[in-house]
Amino acid sequence: MTYRVVLWGTGNVGRNALIGIDARPDLELAGVWVSNPDKVGRDAGELAGLGRLGVTATGDADTVLATRPDCVVHTSMADVRLDEAMEDLTRILRAGVNVVSSSPVFLQFPDEAMGAPIHRAALDGGASIWVNGIDPGFANDWLPLAITGISERITQVRCMEILNYSTYAQPTVLFDVMGFGRPMDETPLLLSPGVLSLAWGSVVRQLAAGLDVELDDVEEWHTRLPAPETFRIDAGTVEKGTAAALRFELRGMRAGRPVIVLEHVTRLRYDLAPDWPQPAGHGCYRVEVTGEPNYTVDLRLLGTNGDHNTAGLKATAMRLVNAVPAVVAAPPGLLTALDLPLVTGRGLVDGA
Repeated sequence: MTYRVVLWGTGNVGRNALIGIDARPDLELAGVWVSNPDKVGRDAGELAGLGRLGVTATGDADTVLATRPDCVVHTSMADVRLDEAMEDLTRILRAGVNVVSSSPVFLQFPDEAMGAPIHRAALDGGASIWVNGIDPGFANDWLPLAITGISERITQVRCMEILNYSTYAQPTVLFDVMGFGRPMDETPLLLSPGVLSLAWGSVVRQLAAGLDVELDDVEEWHTRLPAPETFRIDAGTVEKGTAAALRFELRGMRAGRPVIVLEHVTRLRYDLAPDWPQPAGHGCYRVEVTGEPNYTVDLRLLGTNGDHNTAGLKATAMRLVNAVPAVVAAPPGLLTALDLPLVTGRGLVDGA
């Protein structure tokens, strides 16, 4: 069966999703929606560094939805445009089109109140929506849950992202949202009270649901370190004394101790914070299951261009693209990773 898909957004994740759609023999690109006027009218393949695909990018949502696709691959950033992203998703779902999306990330496993509007829009349109990626996503839903399936007893599940973001060319996220390159006494959006829980609380709650454990509370913790001197990264300049390393945790508490922990260790240079956890290879997602026995699994990232951040973007894109058939087949509503069957790279083996 061939599924007709529309790509919604051609940023860092969207470009990789477009390449992934083109790579899958069971997907047909029906349209591309873009927010940047400079991209309107250009061939979709040109936007992703491919040859001509014969599909022209448009800024008109009605035009792409009129193609009646089976699914929209939604990769439009929501970090600084949450209301617009929610409006887009609502519009797509009410048009009766299924969605796989990388944002807003809290929809990965929302509480009832936060998920209700999107769930209702999906039911109204008879469509399904699944929000996922690599983190929040595979690195802290199916990967840790699969590892716990070989446990006798579990004391704690810890999911970690340990990455150097120096090659992540997204200044809005790095500087405006995460606060890198900003004064140490300035509180960035990400570290405002409650924002970490909004973004990654879904991870902790979903793992708790998958492990059938009732949490008493979810606590936030973070620390930062300054740049020892001025240096450049792909997204811009980081001045001496401004934020250059960030470590945070979301701790799912049970009986006074953390039983499920989401931790990020983010550096802009490898030599920063040498006493913090170090990655396997250039960068990794790590799962530690403490109990009987103890397990540590490192998912090392590396693109064919030698960059780990490229691999992370591709992982997020392909987590969505590869799930299109399963989401189309699912019943209407807001889905979570706990609702879907195993999604594999079926049909992607060279020469198969």
